[in-house]
Amino acid sequence: MRYKVFGKTGMRVSEMTLGTWGMGGVGWDDNPEEVRQDAIRAAVEAGVNFMDTAPAYNGGAAERCLGKTLEDMGARKDIMISTKCGNVFVDGVTYRRDGSASGVRRQCEDSLRNLRTDYIDLMLVHWPDPATPFEETMTELGKLKQEGKILHVGVSNFSQAQMEEAGRFCEIEAYQPQYSMVHRDDEALIKWAAEQGMGVMTYGSLGGGILTGVFRELTAFAASDSRNRFYKHFHEPVFSRVMELLKVMDRFSEEHDNVPLAQIALNWCAQKEFVSTCIVGAQHRRKVFQNAAAFEWSLTPEEIADLDKAISTYIPTN
Repeated sequence: MRYKVFGKTGMRVSEMTLGTWGMGGVGWDDNPEEVRQDAIRAAVEAGVNFMDTAPAYNGGAAERCLGKTLEDMGARKDIMISTKCGNVFVDGVTYRRDGSASGVRRQCEDSLRNLRTDYIDLMLVHWPDPATPFEETMTELGKLKQEGKILHVGVSNFSQAQMEEAGRFCEIEAYQPQYSMVHRDDEALIKWAAEQGMGVMTYGSLGGGILTGVFRELTAFAASDSRNRFYKHFHEPVFSRVMELLKVMDRFSEEHDNVPLAQIALNWCAQKEFVSTCIVGAQHRRKVFQNAAAFEWSLTPEEIADLDKAISTYIPTN
């Protein structure tokens, strides 16, 4: 495993962060609790020391799975946890933004219980709440930080203007954007955030799984499935363009002793100087180890340049 300093937080984090969205059991493949817990154990064994979750991942189910597993392992002190506030999973289907001071505090307290811990390493505002002034949200996060309940504050899915405004009331130390070979729309913003000293943790680092090469034909996912609802590249016309990119990645795989395509995609992302760590969701021990193996080797600058050229050719940005 490779490690980087996570911006001005000073935390030394693994370049792979285990994502737990799917472990909530909604929007992704549903797996037994013991399988999810074993994936978390595998991540610890592989040297992953950063794990990302959120109360919105099925009403705290993912947090509870993570908290119980780390407690059973006695590993909480060795793992940095990122969780979120400002986004509430209401009824098993819909999400509601809530950046109010009372909502932020309630969500923090709930997360502490779910995670079986007395502090959260990084608290992110999941999505901006247009109904609540940033002053209210960020001031409350500052209070929670002063109380020692959270150690660092960050945001996810914010624009530059929103970060600049929110940062007036509490220092923003981390940024979590969607970023991968198939989603580079916010690259300039990510670079800006890194220049400000924020740690950058990318989500959707494998494009919801499309960059693994598993999906070579259009697949009909359920309406509630995140690959259908959230990731546009599982639909035409982008899907066919991604398939052309996969052909280029296939060639790189052959040149590297047939490594899984996921390892190419993760190295492409993690080797960007403005990326601190890549969030990777995996619910099976085998997949966790397979993904973690990406950080045992690196792409050359020439290979990254070739991949960038292919990406620009096939995957236009908005």
